[in-house]
Amino acid sequence: MKTIKASEFKAKCLQLTNEVEKSGHVIVITKNGQPVAQLAPVVSRPATLAGGSHKGKIDIVGDIVGPLSEPWDAECSSC
Repeated sequence: MKTIKASEFKAKCLQLTNEVEKSGHVIVITKNGQPVAQLAPVVSRPATLAGGSHKGKIDIVGDIVGPLSEPWDAECSSC
């Protein structure tokens, strides 16, 4: 983990944010040798089905929980 003085961070802020974005490494900012903050990349997660990535794109037609109109045998013939 890279550390940098607050005064140096102030002078190189934009350069350091670009560096963190590209490398993914965290930079710890210090004052008087003590860590006071850290600059870290934003971690974004892709949308999941449970998170609603298909919200508004899927239509349910008919009864999805009711019984089927066709007979169905749950016995396995090859078992």
